[in-house]
Amino acid sequence: MLTDTHCHLDFDNFDNERTEVIDRARSAGVVRILNPGINVLTSENALKLAQQYPEVYAAVGVHPNEADSWDEETVNRLRILAAQPNVVAIGEIGLDYYRDRTPPEQQLKIFKSQLGLAAELGLPVVIHTRNSSSADQKATSDAIKILTIWIEKLNDSNSELATCPGVLHSFSGDLISAQNAISLNLCLGITGPVTFKNSDELYRVVGSVPLENLLIETDAPFLTPHPFRGNRNEPAYVKYIAEKIAEIQELSYDVVVETSQINSERIFRW
Repeated sequence: MLTDTHCHLDFDNFDNERTEVIDRARSAGVVRILNPGINVLTSENALKLAQQYPEVYAAVGVHPNEADSWDEETVNRLRILAAQPNVVAIGEIGLDYYRDRTPPEQQLKIFKSQLGLAAELGLPVVIHTRNSSSADQKATSDAIKILTIWIEKLNDSNSELATCPGVLHSFSGDLISAQNAISLNLCLGITGPVTFKNSDELYRVVGSVPLENLLIETDAPFLTPHPFRGNRNEPAYVKYIAEKIAEIQELSYDVVVETSQINSERIFRW
């Protein structure tokens, strides 16, 4: 009963065998897959996939590297998409200081706008944060500052969303950032790099935070776990991430799988 809480099945990497990829995931025990959009078009495509395949659910949103696609109609288009029954979150949204594609001030603007939409609709958020380097945590810290204010407002309005506001997808921050996120009831999405030999800080994070605050995700077609590193990623490989978390936390594989599924149900209500 595996769950892949972040996968881009709509990307053209899967065009030649999308159904086969989903069949392999099903055979591997994957029962739910969350496909976030990165702009309005991919959000629409994610919804179409969710309507076609029973395992697939959609999140709708504009990625920080797609901020230049934002216009005055974007939030309304996302609102319409988010009203569909197969949409369970607003995402993938956030801050990316690694790639110089859109100015930080524009990223901040659309991030806050989409957080407002999530609060309006009572939907959790899927947050992308990528720092400029492993030594610089500014994107993560800026996102957490913004999320802190957002969640405080949710609490002030007695919103149930404050208890399960979302996930920091493919978490790559340090332990302090992880602890700050957990204090806000956020979950951390753990991806393929946890299986890499040089992921010391991620090992430390995974070994230090409660299992109840972790989600397992592939981010396919990216971040392929060992032993398939170097090849295209796919949802069936989520089991290797669960196995590594079990090893680090010295728990059984079944406990990790079951808990991660419960965590995803608590957040996405699917």
